[in-house]
Amino acid sequence: MLTTLILALAAASAPVAESAAPRPPAPVPASAAKAPGELARELERLLASPRFAAAREALRADHARLVDDIVTLTEIPAPPFGEEVRGHAMAAMMRAGGLPDAAIDGIGNVIATRRGTTPALAPLIVAAHLDTVFPAGTDVKVRREGTRLMAPGIGDDTLGLAVMLAMVRAMDKAGIRTERDIVFIANVGEEGPGDLRGMRHFFAQDPRAKQAAGFITIDGAGAGWITTRGVGSRRWRLVFDGPGGHSFDKFGIVNPLAALARTVTGLYGIPVPAQPRTTYSASVVGGGTSVNTIPAQVFLDVDIRSESPAEIDRIDTALHAIATAAVDEENRARSTDGGRIAVTFKPIGNRPAGTTPETAPLAVIAATAARAAGFAPHFEPLSTDANVPMNLGIPAIAIGAGGDGGGAHAPSEWIDVAEDASVRGAAAAMATVLGAANALP
Repeated sequence: MLTTLILALAAASAPVAESAAPRPPAPVPASAAKAPGELARELERLLASPRFAAAREALRADHARLVDDIVTLTEIPAPPFGEEVRGHAMAAMMRAGGLPDAAIDGIGNVIATRRGTTPALAPLIVAAHLDTVFPAGTDVKVRREGTRLMAPGIGDDTLGLAVMLAMVRAMDKAGIRTERDIVFIANVGEEGPGDLRGMRHFFAQDPRAKQAAGFITIDGAGAGWITTRGVGSRRWRLVFDGPGGHSFDKFGIVNPLAALARTVTGLYGIPVPAQPRTTYSASVVGGGTSVNTIPAQVFLDVDIRSESPAEIDRIDTALHAIATAAVDEENRARSTDGGRIAVTFKPIGNRPAGTTPETAPLAVIAATAARAAGFAPHFEPLSTDANVPMNLGIPAIAIGAGGDGGGAHAPSEWIDVAEDASVRGAAAAMATVLGAANALP
């Protein structure tokens, strides 16, 4: 039997912006201080048990229903800030699939609990996100070519939602019980504009989240990959304002577009380390009135990303200094008789960074489960809902839902639901959840 595998680790170096304050690290019980090899052996014994074999076979027998669930949910649009209809459908499917207490919280997350045998233990949180990146009006009709299914959002993360439902049904059919409660959440707001709003709300407001023993998000196709490093991001819209005027009559006055251009050039002169991986991007520009008008306002969107909160802060500080200097230079270079150039930073995104050590129990469990299912475990840094609990010092990982897929965030997004790969991947995800929740063989 697995005992007390998921532990709270030391808080990451920066708290979640606009969310709950980080909690202090929980003490590590002596009984839980197990070497990775011992943890792996315990999980291997669980995976060799008759009940897990029964659960795995239940996944196989349920494969057609899994595919139907994928199609049903994919064809319910869930654009950013428009997940409500899909959320209600998911709540109904959770209730019908063995989670009768499924309910929708104040922000739109669908939450249900599968009760464990030891209520005093902290719960395990298992999530998949409702939203897609695609705007309202996108055609989400699923097309089929053999075992390949194609539609916007079908892999990221509708597949994860459907696998979560299949996992619960398989555990129930096999009569598997866990020591910990498992709180299943289909959350809103994971994708870009949502800025992790569903998970921020959950960890700020829900008492089960605040004392969670661990967190697993099932996000996208594939198996074997494990995210223990949450890539943080900070996103700004820089708005440059000036007096504006006729391009011929007012030639020689300050131009906010010139300051914007200097800012972009300066940004791309900032050095970044290879490790921790750190990036930036000048992504979107806009503004102006017409070709024969000096613009009164232009804007620039910038994305800064890193596995390190300190690197995000460093690039952010440099960007502010560069933009300020660019404005000052433009105000010195041209006439300010009609007014001066100014720049305003407007926040449009702030994802916290965080880390769960690759030697942490939760990561060891995920790697062991992947290996047992025939996949080569490997660690990949990504930005997912797991960033939020990582940043709060709660052990957290992201894993795949199984099968194959590609084209995420593109209209050509696809997954392959060939039975063997789908079942093996879903079984690896289920094994990770059961190991983390202290399954009773």
